[in-house]
Amino acid sequence: MARNPERRAALVDAAIEVLARDGARGLTFRAVDAAAGVPNGTASNYFANRDDLLAQVTGQIHQRIAPDPDEVAEVLAAPRDRALVVELMGWLDRRVAENRTGYLAMLELRLEATRRPELRAELTRVIRAVLDENVRFHLDSGLPGDRTAVMLMYLAMTGLMLEQLTLPGVVPDEEIDGLITALVDRATGLEGGVG
Repeated sequence: MARNPERRAALVDAAIEVLARDGARGLTFRAVDAAAGVPNGTASNYFANRDDLLAQVTGQIHQRIAPDPDEVAEVLAAPRDRALVVELMGWLDRRVAENRTGYLAMLELRLEATRRPELRAELTRVIRAVLDENVRFHLDSGLPGDRTAVMLMYLAMTGLMLEQLTLPGVVPDEEIDGLITALVDRATGLEGGVG
């Protein structure tokens, strides 16, 4: 296996692009080589097989869609209240639009995981760790809402992301901010803007 870490990272990034654009069936070594702008056969020198490539994408995709730590610190400079939770959920919604490719690739990985037990196990581990970290972050940050509230917001925001990525327009853009506010209010028990 080739050892150039920069080239490997570029190939994984190209695989994310292919996955988002063409779906799991279109994710071939040849398609990854073309998307990365490298000679045919390059990806096969870096990944043992397609499962290896999918595993590398699984490990990399969260780094690609993760917010910049400086942006997080700036957002968290606000008081730890209901308004901040609404802002954080709105921020997540905006991030999906800004990194549509990364989130579409994640959706494709989830679909492919239904057919590949090894990928399902790895993706479950990764997503579970991210979710646990998000719950811990929320609770440790002193934001309103308990673990159940965070889980409800996660599930609802995941559904909103799915609609926006696959069928934009099902939820009209002009309704999204109000729905996010209502979600936070109901999940945290702070309806009416208290807190």
